[in-house]
Amino acid sequence: GGGGVAGARWPELALPWADPLGGRRGCAGPAAGPEVIFINLCFFGRHSMLPRHVQRLGRDWITHWNGSQILTFNSPVSSCMRWAGHYPPWASFPLPLSADFSANWRFPPFFGPWRQFQNSNWHLDNYTQSCCFHLPNPSMKSEGEEPLTKKRRLSGQDDASAPEQEANLSNQKEGSCLSVAQNEEKHGSKKGTIKRHWEYFCQQSKTMKIAKNKGSDQSSTGSEATFDFTVMSYNILSQNLLEDNSHLYKHCRQRLLFWTYRFPNILQEIKELDADVLCLQEVQEDHYRTEIKSSLESLGYHCEYKMRTGRKPDGCAICFKTSKFSLISSNPVEFFRRDIPLLDRDNVGLVLLLQPRFHCKANAAICIANTHLLYNPRRGDIKLTQLAMLLAEIASVAPQKDGSFCPIIICGDFNSVPGSPLYKFIKEGKLNYEGLAIGKVSGQEQFPRGQRILSIPIWPKKLGISQNCVYEIKQQQKEGNAVEKLEAAKPDNTQEIVIASKKLSSKLRHHFKLSSVYSHYFPETGIPEVTTCHSRSAVTVDYIFYSAANDDTIAQPGAEDSFCGGLKLLGRLALLTEKDLWTVNGLPNENNSSDHLPLLAEFRLIER
Repeated sequence: GGGGVAGARWPELALPWADPLGGRRGCAGPAAGPEVIFINLCFFGRHSMLPRHVQRLGRDWITHWNGSQILTFNSPVSSCMRWAGHYPPWASFPLPLSADFSANWRFPPFFGPWRQFQNSNWHLDNYTQSCCFHLPNPSMKSEGEEPLTKKRRLSGQDDASAPEQEANLSNQKEGSCLSVAQNEEKHGSKKGTIKRHWEYFCQQSKTMKIAKNKGSDQSSTGSEATFDFTVMSYNILSQNLLEDNSHLYKHCRQRLLFWTYRFPNILQEIKELDADVLCLQEVQEDHYRTEIKSSLESLGYHCEYKMRTGRKPDGCAICFKTSKFSLISSNPVEFFRRDIPLLDRDNVGLVLLLQPRFHCKANAAICIANTHLLYNPRRGDIKLTQLAMLLAEIASVAPQKDGSFCPIIICGDFNSVPGSPLYKFIKEGKLNYEGLAIGKVSGQEQFPRGQRILSIPIWPKKLGISQNCVYEIKQQQKEGNAVEKLEAAKPDNTQEIVIASKKLSSKLRHHFKLSSVYSHYFPETGIPEVTTCHSRSAVTVDYIFYSAANDDTIAQPGAEDSFCGGLKLLGRLALLTEKDLWTVNGLPNENNSSDHLPLLAEFRLIER
């Protein structure tokens, strides 16, 4: 029998609670802590021993409630019942609930006068009271099942008649997350951990990694002819951006989204992966100043940071182990230009020139670049211009005394998918954008809205960057030397050369032969790798590009003639599929506190 409010006010409700549907029996004692109690109100619509007005509760008051809409009693309500929430075939479809729950919701008339109920001192509260009940949505049967839209996408089905299902998707996920949280707390163990394995491309790399784990120092191994190092690219998800785009994280339990929970997880990931160079995106300035920088410095990193130029207080950071590198130069890049309407966005980049500490050549250097390009899928013109500005800065930092480029690594969130025109431009070094729709540059949208074509040229001349993605001053010097040679040989053809160069104005080029660390598809199945996964999408947008050495078998065709030796890819931390990530409820989750996965690669510096 029930006690407390329910037993005192309405004796007809003080029943021995049995589960007529074959689910769990009632709890023996009061609920503990934040545990959520599920009541199947369909029971009331079926039990013949109850008065008629109570039976109507099961038919007329089945309701969907969000995770935040949990009814809680302060008074000592009797031991609550717990059944698996599901609707029998005879139950009516749940009625919608007003968003303003506390102002509009009222108990049905059978609960007696409102003044009597007021005396029971009830209120809404998230997970703070000991007795509460919640009607869950049954569409997610377990924590390993992905939402409806994800299942349709993975199975290749195109359900055009599913707007109602998608409209209720966030409510379904919130109900599911509460169930997952309850099960995890009950069993007292962390679930949802996916192990990412290391993929080796060189047996010697595996041997050296084992030696490194044993604590050996590369400077004392006697292999001074080689220099191996690891690079990580990681978008750590700015807390401000998370809160501004909360609709992307409705599938997450609320406590997992707090910075006080997320930062220790992110720092632990960085510790465990132990990269020699970190390229971080979405680094919030106040968190960087108060926590991130000092924490990384305590791990032996030197940090360089560039904040965005607008009102969004995040930016890019490059941090490197001082035991492995020394800083030659740090070069921030601002993509915002007040005098150029096209460049009205506040994204930034950062380019560092580092010198290895243990290497046979005193003038050896490696150029590390980090950026976070504009997200907007329909502004490919801005994305290409931002990329050209970053490449121009790299071209001004990376040249060696002999005119060649030092090895280059470009990391970041490029907000572009594999195979898109922007991606191909990075890898192939050329792009003819004549007739290319702006919305198709990044490939983020399969059917982009609008068909506006890229203008020729994309950016105005006063930007000072040529179609070869170098600063105009250096380009003019090179062209001037070339013209002098041509005039000496064939002075009559100068005008023809100028006309030909104007016809090539729709062709972008850059001078770096770059390969991608990741292949973007699993070779056995052809399933895409993903680097980010939230409520709206699961795709690859994060990359590590590098200038490959001649003997790098992983490099793309055409990369064999890299300047100044280049880099050999020794290994990489394997990525995951979308299905893998939804088995742990997507990103962020209990163990991965960003909506992006960290990318990690090991390189060997090869001299020419």
